[in-house]
Amino acid sequence: MTEPAASDGLESTGRRLRDYASVGVELFVQRLIIYSAAIFLAGAYYSWIVALVFYALVLACEAYDAFVFRNIIDRRIWKQADVRKAMLLLYTGTIISSTVISLFAISFALQQDSGSGHFMPMFMLVSASIFAAMNNHHFFAILITRLIIYVSAIIAIPVYDVWHTAAPLDSENWLNLFTVVFVLGFLVELARQFLAGYSKSLQSRSDLEQEHELTKTAFIAKSDFLSTVSHELRTPLTSIKGSLSLMASGAWGPVPDKMIKPLIIARKNTTRLEGFVEDLLFMQRSDAGKLVINSEKVDLGKLVQEAAEAFQPYADTLGVNLHVDIVTQKFWTLCDGKRIAQVITNILSNAAKFSNRNGNIFVFAEIYEGQIRISITDEGIGIANGSYGKVFEEFGQMDTSSTRQIQGSGLGLNISKRIIDAHNGNISYNSTLGVGSTFFIELKVLNLPLST
Repeated sequence: MTEPAASDGLESTGRRLRDYASVGVELFVQRLIIYSAAIFLAGAYYSWIVALVFYALVLACEAYDAFVFRNIIDRRIWKQADVRKAMLLLYTGTIISSTVISLFAISFALQQDSGSGHFMPMFMLVSASIFAAMNNHHFFAILITRLIIYVSAIIAIPVYDVWHTAAPLDSENWLNLFTVVFVLGFLVELARQFLAGYSKSLQSRSDLEQEHELTKTAFIAKSDFLSTVSHELRTPLTSIKGSLSLMASGAWGPVPDKMIKPLIIARKNTTRLEGFVEDLLFMQRSDAGKLVINSEKVDLGKLVQEAAEAFQPYADTLGVNLHVDIVTQKFWTLCDGKRIAQVITNILSNAAKFSNRNGNIFVFAEIYEGQIRISITDEGIGIANGSYGKVFEEFGQMDTSSTRQIQGSGLGLNISKRIIDAHNGNISYNSTLGVGSTFFIELKVLNLPLST
């Protein structure tokens, strides 16, 4: 009885036991309806006393199974002794319930004429066998036990008719026996197919779980790496940036003319690295489910205007013209203003970097399908068709060559999507290669009460 535990292992056997018990619980009402209909027919056409006795036995079996199934489903940790006990209880329930059903069918047949063919009891037993093959295939030994009992009853009925009537070989009683043997071959093949299908499904599920564990391990390793690298970089970068600022301010003495330009470049790159480290830390917090969104009532028009004003100096260095056409006190929403401003800045930065000198960037807001839609349109190089997944993926770059002209970590749009997703909003784009792109941000409208 413990062979499944030895062959599959405790975890696999525990999973099979829970599957078996879950199916048993799910099919309780269906079985009860079938039993009730069969009992009613037996009582109406033959003997109510016999029918009700077997009905009471069937209900007792169902109560026993319900108790066993519930204990199996509720158990989360399986030990060898637990598996042995559960299997013993299942075998006991299988033997008792299948015996009761078989005896009921036989009693039904005995009350009929030997030459009737016994369609009803035979139909009941064949149906019970098919039902078992379809739903009791989790353990081969349990399925075989149930089928042996049903098959024995199926054979016993026509064999009894042949013996009781001393029927000649050319009689219909022998034909019924041969037909039963043919049907039994079909039942055996059906049971084999369901058992093979379940074993294959169980193996596939086990493979998926192993892949999931490997993926989870890799994810944890990546998160730990990002966290460690980010924190290790943050302290020295802060120190370097502070030292460069002091040096450039002349706090340590006059700065020679030849050092001014290198200092400016060093400060610029340090600031860029600092932003990259902050992006890594953001991703690490987001992956760990620690992204905090502090929602408050925000005037998106004012927020976008302020973000654009803060971005203007960078646009000027790239020679890009920024046009903002958004009014204040009209587009209200609940959001984390700091995070949404970060999204606006990321998209503006992308638009400026991928625009030609003297190109234009247009920022516009409107109410679109019940959402506040902010549109940021550039006249840059555009995005090729089929690049949607790559645009928003981590470290996504349209040009991944070592000689690419556009600098950046490839994290801005991925971070922007994470922030918008956390607000239950939407971020998308339309683009034509060589013409430009429009990125859309959509957030829920906050309906303010009318002032009196």
